[in-house]
Amino acid sequence: MVSIMDEALELEVGHKVLEIGAGSGWHASTIAEIVAPTEVAKEEWGHVYTVEIVPQLVAFAKENVERAGYGDRVTVIQGDGSLGYPQEAPYDRILVTAAAPDVPRPLLEQLKNGGVMVIPVGGIYLWQTLLRLRKRDGKIMEENLGGVAFVPLVGKHGYKV
Repeated sequence: MVSIMDEALELEVGHKVLEIGAGSGWHASTIAEIVAPTEVAKEEWGHVYTVEIVPQLVAFAKENVERAGYGDRVTVIQGDGSLGYPQEAPYDRILVTAAAPDVPRPLLEQLKNGGVMVIPVGGIYLWQTLLRLRKRDGKIMEENLGGVAFVPLVGKHGYKV
């Protein structure tokens, strides 16, 4: 699923990426390898900002990202991912790794014109669809990438569990 989502994001060197749901930090690290590879000059690097609501996972992700050598390319933030991370917006790409009841408005607002978002949307545990959204001139184009099963997105614009 990580590979499918990374490919769906159409990542490029230099992209600024927002990930919602840091988990272990591994997915953010795979993105950092694409947007900020060590083979290119640091000035050309992109960056990954990953927001996690569970305090224990924040610490776990930070430790793993550092240990894997991506600490200079990935920033782990504790917070409500359904609100995004407006401090660094706009983003070229946004990835959500938990299922939302619908696409959170704050994330759409933080997506750059020309940007891509990949997000599972649907029921709290079943009947979810992986969507790829493209923002063009203020309009959102939606593409169905198939059925998936993710944990629920928790927060102001997510599920209340």
